[in-house]
Amino acid sequence: MKEIEPATVLLVEDDPGDQKLIRVSLNEQRVANELHIVSSGEEALDFLYERGKYCNGTRRPDLILLDLNMPGMGGKEFLTRIKKDEDFKKIPVIVLTTSDSEQDIIDSYNLYASGYVKKPGGLVQFKKVAKEIGEYWFVTCKLPPRLEWSA
Repeated sequence: MKEIEPATVLLVEDDPGDQKLIRVSLNEQRVANELHIVSSGEEALDFLYERGKYCNGTRRPDLILLDLNMPGMGGKEFLTRIKKDEDFKKIPVIVLTTSDSEQDIIDSYNLYASGYVKKPGGLVQFKKVAKEIGEYWFVTCKLPPRLEWSA
């Protein structure tokens, strides 16, 4: 199997428990050599636009993992905003959420999500999902060249 290239992943997730499960799962699978975790859609926009505490520069994510159900700006509004922006619309966004609502799935794809994954129930399942995400997005798929942001 091809070695997984270093990746920058932005996790947009408000639940500390899920943040930890995803971080442990991705690290163990070598998917995210650089994982950034933000707790809201608003903070994710600050990260991407290098505002507030991110004003000293951030690295463009190769992949965004996005929870739909968050207080304040939810995942759908975040998707709507970044997919309208020329600088960010090509970044793949995987919705990783507890919802298995058909409407949420349809809405996410209509907003140009690259994938939709229902959050698994525990660490073993999270590790399996992390491995599948890593193999698909960083081995099987050919992503656009990484663009460095100016600091």
